[in-house]
Parts: sequence; structure tokens; C-alpha cells
Amino acid sequence: MTIQQQDDGKKGSFYIEENGKRLAEMIYTWAGEKVFIVEHTEVDESLEGKGIGKQLVHQMVDFARSKNLKVIPLCPFTKAVLDKTPEWQDVVKK
Repeated sequence: MTIQQQDDGKKGSFYIEENGKRLAEMIYTWAGEKVFIVEHTEVDESLEGKGIGKQLVHQMVDFARSKNLKVIPLCPFTKAVLDKTPEWQDVVKK
């Protein structure tokens, strides 16, 4: 499964879509030019237990690093994953 990204300059998401249906999605909102807020992460129950949520967080971290961005993880799931993964702390806005 491929994680895709869409972004309209105000909001965006990382997502997995199959047959026109979003099976997993992480939604974010821009909070300036160099900071975005992860608001919500959701994975369809058909994909639960496969590490898809963590893959979405990893994709978000890679995006933030590639653009020299910082993230504010308001989503409890995303915050928990980032807290448990010290090597990803560099993208978290302090």
C-alpha cells in the first residue's frame, strides 16, 4: 500500500486509498510557513494491527524533515508514537 499526500496550502493529509475509499488518514493544518499541526489519525479496522498508523507518522516525519518543518502533534496517537520514538523528536516543535 502506498501512502499518498494532498495539501492545499491550508490543510493536508497523508492517506492510503483503495478503490476510491480512504482506509487510513492523518489530517494536518498549517500553522505558519514552517509549522503544521497533526489533528487526527484514523485507520480502518480492516488494517488494524498492521502498523499502518506508525507508517503514516513516519511518512509525516520524512516530509517534515525534507522541508525543514516542525510539527505540533495534537493527535493523541501521533503524539504517543513520536514520544516513543526518540529519533523522530527533531521534528517536534518545542
